[in-house]
Amino acid sequence: MRIEDSVKTAYRGMRANIFRAFLTMLGIIIGVGSVVLMTGVGESMEGVILGQISSLGAKSMVMFPGNNGPEEGAATARPGYDSLKFSDIEALSKLESISNIAPIVFIPGDANYGRESSSPTILGTNENFFSNQSIELEEGRLITRADDEKVKFIAVLGPDIVEDLFPGSNAIGKRIKIADRTFTVVGITKPIGTQFFQNADERIFVPLSVAKSVTGQKYLSYMTFEAVDTFDSAFSDVKYVLRKRHGLVNPDDDPDKDDFTIRSSEQAQEILGTVSLALTVFITFVASISLIVGGIGIMNIMLVAVTERTREIGLRKALGAKSIHILIQFLIEAILLTFVGGVIGASLGIFFSWIAANIVHQFLASYIFAISPMAILVALLTAILTGLIFGINPARRAAALNPIEALRYE
Repeated sequence: MRIEDSVKTAYRGMRANIFRAFLTMLGIIIGVGSVVLMTGVGESMEGVILGQISSLGAKSMVMFPGNNGPEEGAATARPGYDSLKFSDIEALSKLESISNIAPIVFIPGDANYGRESSSPTILGTNENFFSNQSIELEEGRLITRADDEKVKFIAVLGPDIVEDLFPGSNAIGKRIKIADRTFTVVGITKPIGTQFFQNADERIFVPLSVAKSVTGQKYLSYMTFEAVDTFDSAFSDVKYVLRKRHGLVNPDDDPDKDDFTIRSSEQAQEILGTVSLALTVFITFVASISLIVGGIGIMNIMLVAVTERTREIGLRKALGAKSIHILIQFLIEAILLTFVGGVIGASLGIFFSWIAANIVHQFLASYIFAISPMAILVALLTAILTGLIFGINPARRAAALNPIEALRYE
């Protein structure tokens, strides 16, 4: 018996009981659809995460006081978070393995212009911060070294702050209140969206010297800089200088013994990429359970089909069909059910991934529709394999029937 004849026979059997065939395929449809949907979401989120990191620059590094990250909006040093001193900047600036050091001090408070008000993140920093964070200018100018040296009360606004304080009007040259002090707006940054899932467009930048003057803070909130050559050499040099300055003895290079934490964009990419992959694999594994359920449904319906078609099997054997032909016939029917279910499931998974991407994009601009062709292929192959595995037992039962007894079956 030719394979194409078996496929046609299986197709006619499906059409004859189309509702039952659909119910049989439902588990496969849900399983494959879930796998495609979850891997699509994982691909999209991985793109968001990598986009967040790439916006920081390929050589970007960040250093926090203590063993945890900064708390945005914190203006004063907390216990255990007073390790980064302004004098450390001068020592680190002598290193040849790093460049573009940008210290940051947070300023608490709101921003006001007339009756308009906003609650931004206010950072005191220098001109290096903008290049380290890949922040570009939309209008006006950025903070310069002269602004810092002369303690000028000027401010550079993120685009969202401009919308809050100056809806429909020009902000350059206007005087605003920040933390009860008057600042002149000299620049507006281009929109960059989120960085590490925080809105980077809701920030106001002022010179570091001004932030020190306003807050009276003696310690840095954190600092950014760039590696000149490799991250390893930059890590080694920075740790050596700070441990020596802070009187830390750490021959085992144990991060828990340091009073500072250094992170690179490369580390962040590896960590977040691993987390994203692990989450995608886990969700996909859970979704794959539906394939097992679908496989059980396939086996049950094929056993019913064997019972219903006992006389047909006996007649075919009496006319010369061999057991291998019967076995192949029922296996093809099982595989066809799972394949069709897999195609429907994959199509639904792609469709719902597209719907989800359009919804999420309204809240997270960097989230885009992404689908893994490999995931679709693997899901379809898994569906076919499910049909093969769960269809083998009914097919063997059908092939093992005695033709005489089968013809007598009522």
